[in-house]
Amino acid sequence: MSPALKRIGIGIGDDAGKVIASARAVSDRVIVSCYCRPATGGREKAPGDPIKIVNHAEPHEALVADLMSGSIDAAVRGTLPANQTLSALKRAAGVDHLERIALLETVDGNRFLLAPVGVDEGWTVAEKLVLIEKGKQIAKRFGLLQEVGILSGGRFGDVGRHQQVDASMADAELVARLSGARHYEILIEDAVKTCGVIIAPDGISGNLIFRTLVFLGGGHGHGAPVLNIGKIFVDTSRASPDYTNALLLAASLLD
Repeated sequence: MSPALKRIGIGIGDDAGKVIASARAVSDRVIVSCYCRPATGGREKAPGDPIKIVNHAEPHEALVADLMSGSIDAAVRGTLPANQTLSALKRAAGVDHLERIALLETVDGNRFLLAPVGVDEGWTVAEKLVLIEKGKQIAKRFGLLQEVGILSGGRFGDVGRHQQVDASMADAELVARLSGARHYEILIEDAVKTCGVIIAPDGISGNLIFRTLVFLGGGHGHGAPVLNIGKIFVDTSRASPDYTNALLLAASLLD
């Protein structure tokens, strides 16, 4: 007897067509339910499509509620608004912050995990240490390189040029020493060659790295799993052209 297909929910806030197309592309491997406001996504669904449409006045609330109740096995944000959806997720999970780590791929096919990627995440040494430990577990699961690279705001020769650069480098040295990782200074181009997990100096720079790689550099973002809620939720950017990989990432985390 074949195992039951996993149930994945994905949100539609706008651009319903690309979400529906992504759900359709993986419908032979997972059962996908698309959460949207009434009439937003239904018109994109073709006759005979195996995907489901869940209409709700507040689709972000419905998606999170079904994830937490177990009505779906995992969820992907899709094109739902970030602030509303992530706020609902925090409330439902009973946490005051979210820890996310993004699975990225360079234009030449090199995959790695990057954190922090939220502008309000990973600002302290303690937060970075947590991201490293959880990131290493995911890297091992996905067969990524096991070395962890810590980035900072400059090279060693830049010490003294600006207090923020100095603080960034001091934090990176401390994080590397406490975690057994390697401080790559600002040299992300070297870190991606040997590291399966890369820790940015802070959430702002991590978000910029993600957006530069994916939207300007020809790379790919496969989604950012949330690490601290006890459920599988993959965050995505509304600017992403496709959510196929994010849906498959969510499914793979259930194995």
